[in-house]
Order: sequence, then structure tokens, then C-alpha cells
Amino acid sequence: MRVVVTGASGNVGSALLRELGSRGHDLVGVARRAPDLPPGEHGSVRWHAADVAEDVLDPVLADCDALVHLAWMFQPTHDPDTTWRANAVGTRSVLQAAARTKVPVVVCASSVAAYSPAEDDRPVDEDWPTDGPSPAAYCREKAYVERLLDAFEAQRPDVRVVRIRPAFVFQRSAASEQRRIFGAPALRPWMLDRRLLPVVPVPRGLRLQAVHAGDLARAYAEALERPVHGAFNVAADDLLRRDELGHLLEARTVEVPSRLVRGGIEAAWRVRLAGAPGDLFDALLRIPVMATSRAKAELGWQPQHSAADALDAMITGAREGAGTGLPPLAPDAPVP
Repeated sequence: MRVVVTGASGNVGSALLRELGSRGHDLVGVARRAPDLPPGEHGSVRWHAADVAEDVLDPVLADCDALVHLAWMFQPTHDPDTTWRANAVGTRSVLQAAARTKVPVVVCASSVAAYSPAEDDRPVDEDWPTDGPSPAAYCREKAYVERLLDAFEAQRPDVRVVRIRPAFVFQRSAASEQRRIFGAPALRPWMLDRRLLPVVPVPRGLRLQAVHAGDLARAYAEALERPVHGAFNVAADDLLRRDELGHLLEARTVEVPSRLVRGGIEAAWRVRLAGAPGDLFDALLRIPVMATSRAKAELGWQPQHSAADALDAMITGAREGAGTGLPPLAPDAPVP
């Protein structure tokens, strides 16, 4: 199968290339910066440098068997016009190119952050509303992409469309990138040393689902190879709360009022000491817990890593400056 992957050099894209390459697929990776890789590192991938919001992708998509659209820009959170152009306009452009070139299968990255707020922790399935949990630009753009996919499916009923809605996605090789994206200058690798974290404040009501990028990549691969359509929630089986986070960080935890944490995050973001604004923290507390029974039943998918394993891989990797030769995943300098 000839598969075109946009956003192929990122966290999820890199894992998907490894998975699809192991299954013998013919791969074309689309990224704003085509990597210059040594032999053997994603060596079977043909790279195409393109900005999905501006460049014409028809020549790349011509005669492909499937498209996986992963291209997404989280930063700069202080410039929502830029992220809107990359994420909303970019997705629309990619779908239009797929329609013009008659791509038969389109698999698109959505997110738990597309879902509307939940009032409790009862798991929700894929028919939960997707209007976003807060006004944060990231959530607004994910919800808009859901509407774009609704329109695309209505206009092109001959195309098999799949939406993957993962929880937070972690892996060791993307840890430095995620530290730069979410931590900004305020969070340096040495600050994650467990010896410096004897007490960790945890916002009241915080609970997290997560998934390892390798597990998510297998879900994408199965969605490509099986005759399925529609949305799939993808997350590990465990739910991370205060106790689990304390065990993971080997630290004592203290519950802190969420309003206090929100104010601190917003203040730090305004002076560019944090990578995410307060309204994204609001979303974190409001997103629903996702049920993953459909992915397990129809994709034959089972997570091989727990959420705690995935988060630990990221924390350990960030502390050690882990990364790869792909431009977005460039490593940080290791901690002395």
C-alpha cells in the first residue's frame, strides 16, 4: 500500500513511519522540513517538503492508496492566527487535494481535546459531542477539523474516512520536543530530576489518559489495513490521578486548588515562561474519559504500554535530552 503521511516527522508521525515500514508499506513523508537522515533511519521513506496550508499536494497524493493527515502546529500559542492557518486551513487544503486526486482512504488525526466537556468520569464513546472543552485555540481547531471531516464525508461518500482520537501521546524520542512545546523556556531538562521534586503540587480534579506513540501507531496501521470507518478513541487502560502521578515521580503530592494553578499558568504564559495558556488548562480538567472498546473490537487493538509507562518514557527522555534526527524531534543537550 502506498501511504502518504503528512506531519510525518513529528511525535506520532515518526512512530507511524516505523510501524508502517515494519509492515512493508510504500511510504511518502510530508513535512515542512524534509529531514537529512543517515542510512537506515526511516531510510525507506521518500520525503517531500511542503507546507500543507500553502503548497499544492496533488502531485504527492496522485495514485496513493491512502492518506494519513497528522500535520499540526501547537506553537506559537501567542499567535492563534498562525496555528489556525496551519491546522484549520491546512487540513481543509489537504482534504481538498485528497478529493481532487481521488484518494480512496483518508485517516485523520483528531484528539480527546475535540470532545465537549464531561461532568463526571464515566467513559464516553465516539458519539460524544465534539465541540471542544474550552475556548483554547488547540481545542477550537480540533473541533473545527471534526466539522471539516463531516463535510468531506458528506461530499465524498465513496472515500473511507477514519478519525483517530487519542489521549495524550508520549514516547521517549519525542520528549525534548514536548518539553520545548509545553514547557517553553521555564522548564529546563535538569528541573525534571526526581531529586529536585520532593513534593509535587497536583491540581484538584486532575486525571489523565495517555497512550504510547508506538501503541497509537498500531491503531493507525490497523485503521489503514482494515475496512473500518468513523471515529476511534485510543488510550491506555489506566487513568492517572494524583496517587499515580506521585508514584511515577517518586514524590509526595499535595492537592492544590485548580483555580490557583490556572492563575499561575496563565500568568507564566503571558510573560512567556510557560508554553500553554490558562484556557488549555481549563480543557485539561474538562475533557471526558474516553472508552476504547470500539478500537479493541474493530481494530483488534490492545495497548502494550500503560499510561504511566508512556508518561514515564517522556519524563525520563526529557530529563536526558532524548530526540532523533528528525527536525522537530531534535534532542536537547544532555543533563551533566
